[in-house]
Amino acid sequence: MKRPITLYYAATILFLLLDFIVGVNIRVAFLDPFPTARLIYYVICFALLALMLWRPSWTLAIGTIESLLAVVALTFAMALRVMVVTDDMIETGAGFVTVEEVFNYMIVGGIAYLSYVQGVKSLKEPKIGKQEDW
Repeated sequence: MKRPITLYYAATILFLLLDFIVGVNIRVAFLDPFPTARLIYYVICFALLALMLWRPSWTLAIGTIESLLAVVALTFAMALRVMVVTDDMIETGAGFVTVEEVFNYMIVGGIAYLSYVQGVKSLKEPKIGKQEDW
């Protein structure tokens, strides 16, 4: 379970390039309106990768906590967009959220939720007799 998590964080460089060069935001679409916050999130992901490489035994816990935070942030970002009407929405007649944002929410939120649930399940399993994979 640790290796896929580490590879996912190592792929942060690909997500970063897709986001800032190609303009395709897959990983942190909930921070689309806040480019500085997106950049900070990517820096945090790189820091978490460094922490996982430094302390491999913490990988599962780090991935689980980050998944929970991603679900919470994604949910709050979507909820605020739906519940708070801005002047721009009224002036332009733009909808609260687009179809693309809803699909992104379902895909990214679903993956983050499954990651969190699997992480909690794995953290609850007894470790006696299991060999750590470094």
